[in-house]
Amino acid sequence: MQQEKLKSVIESLLFVSDEPITIGKLAKFCGVEIEEVNNTLLSLEADYGAQIRGLAIIKIKDSIQLTTKADNAEIVSKMLKSEIQENLSQAALEVLSIIAYRGPISRAEIESIRGVNCSFTLRALSIRGLIDKIENIKDSRRYLYNISFDFLKKMGVESVEKLPDWDKLSKKSENENVGEAERLGVNIESA
Repeated sequence: MQQEKLKSVIESLLFVSDEPITIGKLAKFCGVEIEEVNNTLLSLEADYGAQIRGLAIIKIKDSIQLTTKADNAEIVSKMLKSEIQENLSQAALEVLSIIAYRGPISRAEIESIRGVNCSFTLRALSIRGLIDKIENIKDSRRYLYNISFDFLKKMGVESVEKLPDWDKLSKKSENENVGEAERLGVNIESA
């Protein structure tokens, strides 16, 4: 892959990733050697440093992430604070409710309940500090989402069990139990 094309692809991958990504993973996605990714990252960092750009690359060990430039922190912070203070959309309220009553829960499970993609909604809720992303012990490739302490503070409750109708809404429906049992190969009638 040509250097300029590789630079473009890596920049795109960093842009769409809402979390740090390893250099090895970038190399795998691009089909190139790690050394080539490292050289391309150096070139990309030089581009960001030489021009008046709003982006920078941060690196911790072998993980990197695209971020806003520190010089713009004050203005970016103002915008993020205004977004946090705005009312939540209907989609955000739905996703937040699902996480509150069914969490910890994966993005795929949330999307299965809602029937639509919710990645941007999850990102917005995470930015607002209303949900936390936690590692999935069963599948390290995916994360689980749970409500945050900030959510509990804003709701004025000490635990999720104190949410309205917790006992009724936190339980899976019979259909969901059957579907889950089928995925696990369990005969629910004999159980």
